[in-house]
Amino acid sequence: MRKSWRTNLGKAVLVTLLLLFTLFPVYWMLSSAFDAKASSGGQSLVPTEFTLDNFTYVLTEGGFDVFLRNSAIVAVVTVLVSALVAVLASVAVARFKFKFRTAILFMILAVQMVPLEALVIPLFVQVRDLHMLNTLLGLVVVYVALSLPFGIWMLRGFVAAVPVELEEAAYIDGASWWRMFRSVLLPLIMPGLVATSIFSFITAWNEFIFAMTLLGGASDQYTVAIGLKQFFGEHSNEWGYVMAASTLITIPVMIFFVLVQRKLSSGLVAGAVKG
Repeated sequence: MRKSWRTNLGKAVLVTLLLLFTLFPVYWMLSSAFDAKASSGGQSLVPTEFTLDNFTYVLTEGGFDVFLRNSAIVAVVTVLVSALVAVLASVAVARFKFKFRTAILFMILAVQMVPLEALVIPLFVQVRDLHMLNTLLGLVVVYVALSLPFGIWMLRGFVAAVPVELEEAAYIDGASWWRMFRSVLLPLIMPGLVATSIFSFITAWNEFIFAMTLLGGASDQYTVAIGLKQFFGEHSNEWGYVMAASTLITIPVMIFFVLVQRKLSSGLVAGAVKG
């Protein structure tokens, strides 16, 4: 009993320390965002002067309302397009037999091994040739291209795990391919689709290098990742504005994960029951 009590106490202490280590940067971000002295470097552990001026400046003069809108457009379009293409492509490589199928799968796997920094110049040249520089559409095309290899490879495993007999039973009952796909296959692969959507959303919302390279001087097309850098100066940083902008960037991500987590849990349960 005494040994078990000491073991539980030790685990509780370690978990508490881990939580403090993990959550302290979040707390510091929030406290600095509401601290009037943060920009002057006088912020404290507990804000002494509570203010909303940092958020007001970021959303008005800082132009973060436009950056949030641009990031939302890019993220939503990237998630929808990459999810649709990845689902159809994964069904094709998992269900249909065609020439060079194995080679295509190895190419998809090889793309994931290439560092993103090595793709900046080739993708920049392609977007330039398509006359999509300094546009959100060009950025969406790049993000979809970056998300597809992971999405296709992951969803292929989900599709392959669905018994072919379920599809054949739907055909026997008179269902067309699209009806079978919508009513049988799609609900079973939904957990994988949600996981790939999370990856696509993170890529589109937080990515900096490609956004900075492709958007260049088009400040009205900037996403939040690029917009955040304007509060960093050569000799000083506006920490109050930086933390307020970081808080605004984090809120949509938290909301997205809360919504997706519920759908992911329900999808896992539904897939287990139907399978």
